[in-house]
Amino acid sequence: MLGEGTKAAPALMHSGKEYVGLMELHGDVPDEEILKAFEFFTGDIYQVPPVRAAVARRPRVRTVYFNELIERSGRMALFRVGCSGGTYVRKLCHDMGEYLGVGAHMEELRRVRAGPFTEEKSHTLLDLYEAWADYRESGNADKLLQIIEPVEACVGLLPKLFILDTAVDAVCHGADLMAVGVSRVETGIRRGDFVAVMTLKNELVAFGTALMSSEEILEATEGAAVDTVRVVMPRDTYPSVWRGGLRRKTS
Repeated sequence: MLGEGTKAAPALMHSGKEYVGLMELHGDVPDEEILKAFEFFTGDIYQVPPVRAAVARRPRVRTVYFNELIERSGRMALFRVGCSGGTYVRKLCHDMGEYLGVGAHMEELRRVRAGPFTEEKSHTLLDLYEAWADYRESGNADKLLQIIEPVEACVGLLPKLFILDTAVDAVCHGADLMAVGVSRVETGIRRGDFVAVMTLKNELVAFGTALMSSEEILEATEGAAVDTVRVVMPRDTYPSVWRGGLRRKTS
């Protein structure tokens, strides 16, 4: 993420991730027992962050969408896992080892997806440098635009609310999004969900925490629908239609 685009970092923090990893078992275990362990650690699981993690070490619920054994050779197990943001894969390996009764640790890990971005569509820093050099020399930005995507690309997997043009500038000033300012909303949003606030032109305005469910927002005639957490769009991008009674917040 570059420049003002770094404001969108929370989108990837909250998005799911996918990894390919190598786990080493500390003892011999039959194939069927290993498969049971991968199945057991799928779905909602409790995790205590590892000792070296930079977060509080208390139990947390994380979701493992899939947990698959790709190949096994002796005590080495190659696997693919898709999980919610904040899941520690090395702790997952440790816990599976404890479940199997022999212990285990993560030997290698490779992230192949973060939110909507996949390894297949990634570029090296050298690719970026060459595209930038070409732009400086020729003024042709085609190669650069093949690598650098609009900030909206990072919210592909986040639930979204689309707001009226008259509500945009208020949110850009840090106001909570009021229900009357919502034009349409994606289904399935629950209270407490991390959401993206978008214009009707599909431009990213801000991130926030839903204070109402999708159904409640559609039925509401007053009240705040989203607690604005991080503003992305610059102020005055849309005309100001400031209304009294909106709670202003810093972004």
